Amino acid sequence: MSNREYIIFTDSELEQARHSYYEQKRLGTKYAMALSEELFCRLIRNTMTNMISIARATEDSRYPSKHEVNAMAKRLVEYYPMIKGRSSNSEWEHVAKKLMKRLSNVKSPRKAKVPPSKKPRQDGEIDTDVVTSDYDGDSSASTIILERSPASSPVQHRDSSDEASGSVDLLDSQKTQARHYKTLKEMYKSKKPNKAAVTHLLNLEFKSRRRFITSDVLKEQDRPTKILEAYPCFREVDHILDELQRIIQPTNSQYISEMKDRWDTFYSKVQFYGVMKKVMKPPKTLNGVEHATAVFRALPLLFPSSTVPPRKLGTSSEALFHVLTTSEDPDAFLRQRPLSCPVVLVSEENCLIANGSTPVATFDRENFYEGPLYLMGYYYVLHLTYPKCISTLLSVLQTEILQDSIHDRDTTHSYKKAISEWKAFIE
Repeated sequence: MSNREYIIFTDSELEQARHSYYEQKRLGTKYAMALSEELFCRLIRNTMTNMISIARATEDSRYPSKHEVNAMAKRLVEYYPMIKGRSSNSEWEHVAKKLMKRLSNVKSPRKAKVPPSKKPRQDGEIDTDVVTSDYDGDSSASTIILERSPASSPVQHRDSSDEASGSVDLLDSQKTQARHYKTLKEMYKSKKPNKAAVTHLLNLEFKSRRRFITSDVLKEQDRPTKILEAYPCFREVDHILDELQRIIQPTNSQYISEMKDRWDTFYSKVQFYGVMKKVMKPPKTLNGVEHATAVFRALPLLFPSSTVPPRKLGTSSEALFHVLTTSEDPDAFLRQRPLSCPVVLVSEENCLIANGSTPVATFDRENFYEGPLYLMGYYYVLHLTYPKCISTLLSVLQTEILQDSIHDRDTTHSYKKAISEWKAFIE
């Protein structure tokens, strides 16, 4: 194969089918479950869409070659053994034929040769209509990096010893990062960028991106603006959570769903903890936003910091969220806010995440109860420091919900006291 790294498409239904296949095989079922025609077509369609996206993001070819399609077919059969052909001599050829047929269907007509005086296609340019076409758009969809080594497992992660040995890391090179950045910009000229292709590019340059973000090149007050200008995808909470997973548990593909499960458990228990601590009234039949508002106002009181909030801020919970009144202008509120940390603004229409005076992302009011998870994502992705007035609360969320440990030298007396009381309550 070429220097490209293609990706195998997967989503929750495909993974469930794969799990069921191996479970039946383990139990010794004579005829293990085959993949349904609908799922097989989805697999072929989206795998080829991803291949075209990656091929067009490189400088050496416009479409995947037959050799690359054959290699992908072999790897698909390795990852999804239930799609093997019945003949032992052609386990993958029927998959390759389907991929080639899909490729021929989506290829754009060849244009007449361009005169030499015409400007050549620039490095990293892609056609956004191909990037965004024929993708199912399943929110649970993900991608798996296809390694070049035939003996490697479906999901591979680079060993840091490669850099120590002096080998050239092409994916982390400045040239490749610049090409990925340019490709990402091209993708976001489309109204609906291909989420799988964007995710793949973010995976490829993760190490170099984090080195740049966490370095001293950017001042903290300038960092959010610069990052969001370079990576408009981080104006979407889905990509923020994906990046959070890359930072904390890059090998755990279920990290986000597990984190949300932990949050649901915490959210349920902390209400009774608040009643016990007499900072909350017993839960009533409030609507979702009103109920979450009551819980979030109590959180800084349940996990208090030793530093009081700025006088203009009012209560510590204002560092987390603010409910806008009907006459309140969000831009004016943000300009007068004494803190520049990420915050959720709740309006009658939706919820807005802002950093400093800059609106960043919006999400549905019905998901307001997940707002603290999105805020934690922005603290991590933008590499921001916790405000002192809610540092204990955010540290508790970091260790209990995100499951990211804190170094002993960074644990404060307030954190130790708060986490000790919380664990005594839940145990």
